[in-house]
Amino acid sequence: MASGNPFFDDLRSKPEVIDLPQNEDRLDSESVNEPTQTATKPNLIVSSNVRELLECPVCLNAMYPPIHQGSLLLLSVRYGYASDMGMCLNGHTLCSGCKPRVHNRCPTCRHELGNIRCLALEKVAASLELPCKYQSYGCVGIYPYYSKLKHESQCSYRPYSCPYAGSECTVVGDIPFLVAHLKDDHKVDMHSGSTFNHRYVKSNPHEVENATWMLTVFSCFGQYFCLHFEAFQLGMAPVYIAFLRFMGDDNEAKNFSYSLEVGGNGRKLIWQGVPRSIRDSHRKVRDSFDGLIIQRNMALFFSGGDRKELKLRVTGRIWKEQ
Repeated sequence: MASGNPFFDDLRSKPEVIDLPQNEDRLDSESVNEPTQTATKPNLIVSSNVRELLECPVCLNAMYPPIHQGSLLLLSVRYGYASDMGMCLNGHTLCSGCKPRVHNRCPTCRHELGNIRCLALEKVAASLELPCKYQSYGCVGIYPYYSKLKHESQCSYRPYSCPYAGSECTVVGDIPFLVAHLKDDHKVDMHSGSTFNHRYVKSNPHEVENATWMLTVFSCFGQYFCLHFEAFQLGMAPVYIAFLRFMGDDNEAKNFSYSLEVGGNGRKLIWQGVPRSIRDSHRKVRDSFDGLIIQRNMALFFSGGDRKELKLRVTGRIWKEQ
């Protein structure tokens, strides 16, 4: 019996939401003995039509509860209740995040929207298992629809943001891609080895706000590290900071330590710490003061001369903890 709702009638007339590939009409003994292969088959063949049903027409992202729809407008009008809901006549859906953005109008047919949830579609979503969206980066996991979002926010295969701090670079990718990007697009200096001896020179050290971010990438122990050096304002005091970031996840970064040393005129400052993962933004690391901090007056004292030019030599090394 027809319900009067095209969406539900469509589900009744098409109960199968899985399209089986033609070459899977039989099981052979070889595939049965491969648990990874047999476990992932049912999930990888979810109909694209079902995925489209769960796609918000506004932001094009997957929808999560509450999923709003308007298939009950006729019911509310007929019985005279919930008139303030004003739902879409055609039962179109959209995510709760986009609902306020469309000013209570269905983006598909322009009918007024209400606060009715599409529980049937939410239940359909709950029955699905889908691959991680970072599958192309190497993740082979299959996750329930409502657990997939949480996994993807923590997936170890999710791409990294470009660690270059001198501009708001929006490039993302895996580590090999970002290393090539830093070298080719940002012209970052690349060095091999676990020790370094850098000299930073600035002709006008009083221009803290316009100081240039400096980044050097080191390759050692089969990993990549980013050495940052910059000037910034700490309250009313201009300071310089140097710190190291690890091109990888935090759990791997904790396997390494590093030291930095700066000095002159018979004095020196020494810092020892653990490199931060590039999962933490450059600004987050800097604003937590997790590095070697040098006040400008001290930096000019280290520089010697007439204190009108910054000449700092920063040395250091990286080592792997046993």
